[in-house]
Amino acid sequence: MEIIHLKEDYIKLGQALKAAGMTDSGVEAKYEIQEGLVKVNGETETRRGKKLSAGDIVEYKGKTIKIEL
Repeated sequence: MEIIHLKEDYIKLGQALKAAGMTDSGVEAKYEIQEGLVKVNGETETRRGKKLSAGDIVEYKGKTIKIEL
């Protein structure tokens, strides 16, 4: 499980995928999210700008990201 520590109140979903090294670029993250390949807290999320805060869990390609303070 990859942990992302917040520097602000939230991080956007596309930024989180990129920060965790799960995508090479924001453009790639955008398309993967729009195609419904990413889940946030167990539900499919199609908004790249979805704000993630502490406690959120992101699942993508069998990997997990946890957002923490």
